[in-house]
Amino acid sequence: MPSGTRVIVAFDLYGTLLSTESIAKNLATHFDDEKAQSVASAWRRYQLEYTWRLNSMNQYEPFSTVTRNSLSHTLAEHGLELDDTSIKSLMEAYDSLSTFPDVTLALEGIKSHASLSAVIFSNGTDNMVETSVKSSPDLGPHASVFCQIVTVEAVKKYKPHPDVYYHLAEKVGKGKSRGDMEKMWLVSGNPFDIVGSRAIGMQAVWVDRVGNGWTDQLVPGVAGKPTVVVQSLDNIAEIIMGL
Repeated sequence: MPSGTRVIVAFDLYGTLLSTESIAKNLATHFDDEKAQSVASAWRRYQLEYTWRLNSMNQYEPFSTVTRNSLSHTLAEHGLELDDTSIKSLMEAYDSLSTFPDVTLALEGIKSHASLSAVIFSNGTDNMVETSVKSSPDLGPHASVFCQIVTVEAVKKYKPHPDVYYHLAEKVGKGKSRGDMEKMWLVSGNPFDIVGSRAIGMQAVWVDRVGNGWTDQLVPGVAGKPTVVVQSLDNIAEIIMGL
C-alpha cells in the first residue's frame, strides 16, 4: 500500500510506550524504595516543567540536558547527593527504560495492519530516542514496527508548541492544513500532548492507564478533549481503524 494512503499513527515515547517510573528500580540502588519512587516522580515532573518553561522563554536545551538538570533539581530538593559516576549511570539507565505491559500486544496489532504507519514522536533528541528504542529490552525487539522516528530536536521547541506537530506532519509527508492534520493520529499518555495535538486539528488517543478519566480543563469543549480515551493500548489498531 502506498505510504501516502496509510493512516499515520504517532506514538509518544516517554510516558506512553516507555514507563518513566521504571527508573525507580535504578534509583533504588542508591536510596530506599520509598525515596526512589519519590525521586522518580519528581524527576519526571521537573523534566516536563523545564520543557514548558523553555518554550515560554523561547529558549531550547536538548532533552538530554533537560533530563540531567531536572535530576539535579530533584536531588537538591530532596536533600540528596549522588556522585558524577552515579548520575552518569542513571542517565544511561534512562536510555533503557521498560515498556508498559500493554505495549507489546499493541505493536503486534499495528504491525498486522498494512493500512497503518506507526512513527515515534518524541521530545527527546535524535540520539536519545534512537538509543532508547534500541536499548529498551522490551521495545527494542519491536523497533521495526516504526517506519520513522520524529523528534523535536530540529525545531528546538517542545510539546505542546504547535510547531512540533507541524514538524511531524512535514516529516511524514503531510501538509499543514487542518484537513491534513485531521488525518493523523497521536497516541499519548500525557494530557498536555493530547491538548496540543488537538489544538492544531490532529486526532488523539489518550492512554488513561490509571483510569481516572479526562480532567484537563485548559481548553473547553470538544477541542480540548481526546478523540478517544483508552485504559490500555492492547487494541489500539482496531480502535483507530474503526473510527
